[in-house]
Amino acid sequence: MKTRILESIDQCPPSLWDSLFESKYPFLRHSFLSLLESSGSVCAETGWTPKHLLLESNDKIIAAMPLYLKHHSWGEYVFDHSWADAYAQHGVPYYPKLISAIPFTPSTGPRIGILPNIDSQLVAKKILASIKLLAEECGASGWHLLFPQHELAQTLVPELAMQRTGVQYHWHNDHYINFDDFVGTLTSRKRKNLLKERRLANEQLHVTRLVGTEITPIWWEFMHAMYQQTYSKRNGTNGYLTKDFFQNLGNAIGNQAMMCVAEGRDEKAGEKIAAALFFFDNNNLYGRYWGCQKEFEFLHFELCYHQGIEFAIEKNLFCFDAGAQGEHKISRGFKPVEVHSSHWIRHSGFAEAIQKFLDQEDKHTKDYIAHASKRLPYKKAL
Repeated sequence: MKTRILESIDQCPPSLWDSLFESKYPFLRHSFLSLLESSGSVCAETGWTPKHLLLESNDKIIAAMPLYLKHHSWGEYVFDHSWADAYAQHGVPYYPKLISAIPFTPSTGPRIGILPNIDSQLVAKKILASIKLLAEECGASGWHLLFPQHELAQTLVPELAMQRTGVQYHWHNDHYINFDDFVGTLTSRKRKNLLKERRLANEQLHVTRLVGTEITPIWWEFMHAMYQQTYSKRNGTNGYLTKDFFQNLGNAIGNQAMMCVAEGRDEKAGEKIAAALFFFDNNNLYGRYWGCQKEFEFLHFELCYHQGIEFAIEKNLFCFDAGAQGEHKISRGFKPVEVHSSHWIRHSGFAEAIQKFLDQEDKHTKDYIAHASKRLPYKKAL
């Protein structure tokens, strides 16, 4: 087997890349990754240098993996700043590092694409061996595999890299007929609160959902403005994703995009107030970005959670991943669930210390999930 490192995703033909993954997962589509690069959202200047990996056998590409060389830890949602601080305190560089992830996207999904009938264990070992060589060449401190699917996290990588467990909040569709069917599973107090939130939000504003080509260029432009505004409030920046990214996202992602939008009523009819952007595949809904130019009570909950739940039920989607963090999601029926990452550290001394940290963190995470699960609003635990 031979390894090829790509300086751009466009060095791999789109049909070849997509055929290796055979998944509707939107964030690994060649068109999505290509737009991140061509729009200037992902590049060396933003700290995400593409180093995508292809594995070749007998002159045939048999596997692929997204890979980036990073000079910071922003936009990952698996926080290792304390590790970088420890390195700095000992005068050892932590950056650059290699990561296999979808930039700015903490959504679990495929990370290694492999042709059918290929030994996946052998591929995983060859990939890590290639990454170790690349790390030596680049001076990278290690490699980090973020938000892989359960099979990859639990069976392919554990022998080769340390495992880390985190927590997110996901809503699961228990074969609900409609939103009222879901609400009927909640305790009386929670049900009344949720319905009140929905009623007040929709009395104040006109809320609707747009899918695919229904999302006009004007709405994409508005979504970019809201994205920038949200990041400006959060950290004083405009965020990573450029205007060009949002302007071309509809063409890149097709009918796998959904935008929930809010406009004014009565004399304010047609005034754009807020928008929340989602992506979806055959099984999952992914909540990504939101923003508003005016504050309205319960608007965030309606656009980002309740509308997403209703859409997932209508589309018969199994899981709604509303994004990282947000303990307040529990009261709206989102379960705390484990998410995973894998980490290979070149420096043996730091690797041993990090493993001890991960062992302690894993216990705390599992204890938290068990405790938080007791706070779910359902009449009976699902």
